[in-house]
Amino acid sequence: MRLTRRARIFLRTLFGSASALVLIAAAVGWYFHSSVLGGLASSHALAGLGSAQQSGGDLNILLMGLDSRRDNQGNDLPPAILSQLHAGSSSDVGGYNTNTLILLHVPADGSRAVALSIPRDDYVDLPEGLGDHKIKEAYGRAKANAEAAARSTGTSDRAALEQLGREAGRHAAIDAVQQLLGVTVDHFAEINLAGFYDLANALGGVTVCLREPVHDWYSGANFPAGVQTLDGAQSLAFVRQRHGLTNGDLDRTHRQQAFLASAVNKLQHAGVFDDLSKIDALLDVARKDVVVDSGFDLLSFIHQASAVTAGNVTFYTLPIKGFATEDGESVNLIDPMQVREVAQRLLSGQSPDVSDSSSTPTAAATSAAGPAIPQAAAEAAGAAGTHHATHAAVSGNRSSGRTTVSNAVPATTAPTVNAPPGIPCVN
Repeated sequence: MRLTRRARIFLRTLFGSASALVLIAAAVGWYFHSSVLGGLASSHALAGLGSAQQSGGDLNILLMGLDSRRDNQGNDLPPAILSQLHAGSSSDVGGYNTNTLILLHVPADGSRAVALSIPRDDYVDLPEGLGDHKIKEAYGRAKANAEAAARSTGTSDRAALEQLGREAGRHAAIDAVQQLLGVTVDHFAEINLAGFYDLANALGGVTVCLREPVHDWYSGANFPAGVQTLDGAQSLAFVRQRHGLTNGDLDRTHRQQAFLASAVNKLQHAGVFDDLSKIDALLDVARKDVVVDSGFDLLSFIHQASAVTAGNVTFYTLPIKGFATEDGESVNLIDPMQVREVAQRLLSGQSPDVSDSSSTPTAAATSAAGPAIPQAAAEAAGAAGTHHATHAAVSGNRSSGRTTVSNAVPATTAPTVNAPPGIPCVN
């Protein structure tokens, strides 16, 4: 059975955004109203955080990827699934860290959208008295504190504790991002660890491009250089790898960006909307893996986000100053004022201020303090679909727009890797 041309066009519009990929199944669910509303998880975690988004105004949407070996109800993932995820044999591994934090800014005027990736190991003063820790830990620490407080007052029901803890964790994670970037988050979407796995399988695989071969026992990433299509387990290994990469977690951030861009490229061009079985599989991803805030009006978002639905999105990775060790763990050192200034400039449609030499480390400083992270993603040199390992960026051309992914790798001479339009090449 094939969908009508009108239905296919509507669904392509819904699914046109790389940055909003975690909202895909939920948006389709709105179109299939009766089949999804009963199963889509929602949250009130934005309460008290100042969100008062006006109709027709700019939107800030926080996309959170949760590194937990549990589902949205707090139940352990089955051992067979954990084995395929190559993510450890215990549900306690990984805790409740937000290993993906991307702020998607959607301008009201339909101009190019901006997606800011916050490196997960940025060392910050967490809100709500949580102390100085990695920004990824706000969720798990707030969750643990809320559950402990509830137990002290007599709450013992596991499901109630899980729900209360998750809401506290989301609230703290959003609060941490707001304080760091000086923004108000209007909406959020959370996807759990299994979501990358389920999404890639629902799409029948996702095409990626690597400049060099990788072999990493920890994540299970074992891929040759060049263009290749990954299944669910391979996709999770691709977005989770940090060992063996020049810039560790920073290169992992660019892997996540490239995965999102490549997945939406497949949604646009591979006939997904002609295949009802694949659409049904995407609905299952929403039911199992996605949580959105209760005030998110998906239809209004789709109508407003013309730049996003056209794939007209640029990814940036926010700057760090170097690396250090705190409490026995590696962290990213940042200048909060610099991060906020860069974020504010990018969100207002400006290029970041590069006149201050401290924001662009020299080659000598890079060796001592960590990698330089470009603050504006330049277009890649060369013909469409050709990607170079340059200091500036890699980008993927597509007929409906251009997704640009900034690259954290210092300028070096590296082989040119050819990839189809819309498939960014990364390390």
